[in-house]
Amino acid sequence: MKRILFIVMALGVVTTSIFSQDIITKKTGEDISAKVSEITQTEIKYKKFDNLEGPIVSILKSEVIMIRYENGTKDVFNETSAQSVVSSQTTVNNVTDEDMALKGREDAKANYRGAKSGAGWTAATTILFSPIIGVIPAVACSSAAPSDDNLNYRDNNLMKNTAYSKAYIDQAHKTKKKKVWTSFGIGSGAWVLLILLL
Repeated sequence: MKRILFIVMALGVVTTSIFSQDIITKKTGEDISAKVSEITQTEIKYKKFDNLEGPIVSILKSEVIMIRYENGTKDVFNETSAQSVVSSQTTVNNVTDEDMALKGREDAKANYRGAKSGAGWTAATTILFSPIIGVIPAVACSSAAPSDDNLNYRDNNLMKNTAYSKAYIDQAHKTKKKKVWTSFGIGSGAWVLLILLL
């Protein structure tokens, strides 16, 4: 019984440390895992999450779309022309496909949470059977695009725009893959821990 309690506590610590990071999203779509230390008028200062004892790194605010903090809050920077000319209800004719795609990616990062992604089943299968068996649901779940019911988009009118909807769905699929493979990694670690303890 003590071993099971220890395993559950160890998994809780591992899971918390994996998800206790800030995510800086650049305009290029790249996500940086970090611990933000300061935001000035022109820069964002942070430490890389994989090297918290390392140097402070700076990035221009003009290169960043948003920061998602570990507590679930977010800051959005430099609202793009797509955000200023696209209301939540209508699309203006002079918005480019590139602007709409950028807005679609931003909205997917803000709204899609990976509900019903299969991450839970992947972790459970990996822990109960082995990473070799767990890779089967990981591949199956990560290769399937999120269903329309789980996309969690806020505006049907925006989803009618091809560039916006394609970018939204692509970004949601990337988020789903990341969630599934992270769960596979956690499940593999837990399986190894179980084998060592039993």
